[in-house]
Order: sequence, then structure tokens, then C-alpha cells
Amino acid sequence: MEQLLFQNGDVFPTLGLGTWLSGKNDVYDAVLEAVRLGYRHLDCAYIYQNEVEIGKALKFCIATGMVTREELFVTSKLWNSDHAPERVEVAIRKSLSNLQLDYLDLYLIHWPVAFKSGCEQARDAADLVSLEVMPLESTWEAMENVYSLGLAKHIGVSNFNVPKLKKLMAVAKVNPEVNQVELHPYFQQNELVLFCQQNGILVTAFSPLGGHRLINDDDSIAKNPTILSIAEKHSCLPTEVILAWGMKRGTAVIPKSVNPTRIRDNYESVYVNLDDQDMIEISKIDRNQRIAKGLYCVMPDGCYTLESIWVD
Repeated sequence: MEQLLFQNGDVFPTLGLGTWLSGKNDVYDAVLEAVRLGYRHLDCAYIYQNEVEIGKALKFCIATGMVTREELFVTSKLWNSDHAPERVEVAIRKSLSNLQLDYLDLYLIHWPVAFKSGCEQARDAADLVSLEVMPLESTWEAMENVYSLGLAKHIGVSNFNVPKLKKLMAVAKVNPEVNQVELHPYFQQNELVLFCQQNGILVTAFSPLGGHRLINDDDSIAKNPTILSIAEKHSCLPTEVILAWGMKRGTAVIPKSVNPTRIRDNYESVYVNLDDQDMIEISKIDRNQRIAKGLYCVMPDGCYTLESIWVD
């Protein structure tokens, strides 16, 4: 499997298993199947509410010799309600306990959005905290602290645009090492990806197949004529082409599935070798079509807008 490297030489596997929306009754078996097939990168988050089940699966995999802890790359994320500096270490220790691990390979600020401490889901504007009151720079300083304690080998962010990355980098002792953002052929974000790559920030693509909310099934990326043509050319599935595209452009991809067949099919994407012409053709189908807009924190009289999240 192709791998990316952190600046210190640590390996960042380009194919991982996403676990967002993976039900508690399904995610245990999904992790076991993924590890058995050869996945070594697992993407988790506290707010997904399935870290306990993932932890049980990881413990089984390690205890039975299926994989060693050192061979795994496990990511989790700091939720919006834990941006207060004093909450960051508490939050990562909670995820470590859930996952039954001594350290995370990567810990990310999940969103550039803050909620009141203890308020996991914002119901109205009163539950939101502005970035003037809770600056991302202060949260990042606390992220640097959990890094220095060895609780996370690498630290980064998710859903950050270029201006927000620049603000962190201006004050950071440890620069963000990863930015996890929505990326797929209909939302390629070339400027953001290029900025990250030029500044030593690795990129992870969530919803790399377009996500479950992409307009409708007939308009899915996997049914795009360009993708279908390239899949026929390489004698592979359209979804394999989409994932191979993500890896070919130097990003990690974390497709989510609990279906054993799809988990296996997604893994087969590591054997698909797209050529330069394939990449050119896929570049032409970009629609600048964002799916995960963050509408859950845009409220009447609230301190966040789509512009403040994605532009400012």
C-alpha cells in the first residue's frame, strides 16, 4: 500500500477505514474485517459514539496477534464542546480509555467551531461560543500540550480552510501536521490541497466517495460517465477509481463502510494504477460541490455562518 510520510519519517497509510455513522452493533465486526484484509489506518472521533466498540475490536486484534499496536495508525478528534484549553487533555484521555490505547497516532481538532463545555449538541445560539471568546489558537496550544505529553504522536485539524491554517501556523510551536477535509471528484479543493502540501501538512479526504448525501443515487460520482469509462479501462469498480484518484493526488482516503464486501472492494483500490490522462479527465468533473456544510452550527442569531466557517 502506498504511504505518506510525516516530517519525522513516521508512516501515514493512505487508505483507512472511516467509522462515522458506523453503528455500535456493526463497527466491531467492520474493524476486525478491515484489519484482517490489511487496513492499518482507522479514523475515529469521540462524537461518533462508537469508540468503545472500536476499542474492543482493537484489543482483540492485538491480543490475538492479528496486528501489533505499532502497525496500527489510529486517529481521533476533539469535539466542539471540548475546545476550552483545560478540556483538551480530559477529552483525549477519554478517547484513549474508550479505544483502550496508551496513545493516539493522530489527534485532530474536529471543527473550527466551539460549543459551551459539556454541550455536545448545540440546540440554539446560546450553546455556541464564538472564536473571539474561544480562540482556535488557545485550543491549539492545548493540543500541543497533549502532543508533548506523548498522548498523541501527531496533531492536526479537520475542516480548516487556508486562512484558519495560516492563523494557527503564525503562533504554533508545532504546526498542524494533518488537515482532514471533504475531498472527492465533485469537490476537489485543489487550492487547499496545494497549500497544505506546500506547507508540510498531510491531507486526509473524508467522504472520498462523495458521501451518502450526494444529491441522489443516479447522480453519484460512481455513475459519472468519466469514472465509468476509467473503471472499464482498468477493469475495476468505479469506487476503486475514485479512491485511487484520491491516493494518486497524494492524499489519504478514509471510506466508511460496515459491509464486508465493500470494505474489501475499497481495499482493492490500492492496486489500481491511474495514469496521468486518467487524472486529467477526473479533474474536469469537479463541481465545487460541498456536502458537509456544517449547517448544524449555523443558527439564527448565532455566531457562525457558512462564510465564517469556510471563507474567513
